[in-house]
Parts: sequence; C-alpha cells; structure tokens
Amino acid sequence: MAIVGRGTAVADLRGIHIAGFWAWLAWLFVHLINLVVFENRVLVLIQWGWYYFRRDRAARLITGDRYTR
Repeated sequence: MAIVGRGTAVADLRGIHIAGFWAWLAWLFVHLINLVVFENRVLVLIQWGWYYFRRDRAARLITGDRYTR
C-alpha cells in the first residue's frame, strides 16, 4: 500500500489490485486498525480529517542524507 497523492493510493493486497480513492480508504482503515487503543484511533481519525479538509499541513520533504558528511 502506498499513498500517491491527496485522496489517492495504490494497493496490492494478496492478489487484489486497487487504486484511487478506494485504495486510499483501505490504507486509512488498515492504519487505523493497527493502532492499539480505541481513543488513539479516534484522535488520529479526527486529526487526519482536520488536515484533509483544511489543507494546512506542512510538507515533509526528504532532501538528502544528513549523515553523509
């Protein structure tokens, strides 16, 4: 499973290939289910929803290896 863009993902689940919005929802579900405490699931879902609709989340960019010096 991989997120490709906003609301878009790809997934290969035991021979089932899905892409687009449905793969994104599957990614969301799998990651929420793997959280241990129910309260954490709710909080993460609320945070993800907030960031999704507000579009104000800062970008996380990987620009190079900081240990190469």
